[in-house]
Amino acid sequence: MFNLNFFKQKSPQQRFLFILGVVMMIVYLGIGILVIFFSDRLHIDPDKFPASYRIAFGVLLIIYAIIRFSRLLNKKEIV
Repeated sequence: MFNLNFFKQKSPQQRFLFILGVVMMIVYLGIGILVIFFSDRLHIDPDKFPASYRIAFGVLLIIYAIIRFSRLLNKKEIV
């Protein structure tokens, strides 16, 4: 399932893109968590961005991060 030899055989460009993909996944996950749980510290106006929309947006960002991460791990190299 998780083969370390797959990662050792990558070129520097592929390794960089993999690391960039992981960083972007962490960014989307972090923004989703911030929007859901720490909106009071972000000073989000509840009249313009109600709590139900805020939670839905945060969940959407977290789901998108999970999809990106799964696609990143399941990526097969075509030779």
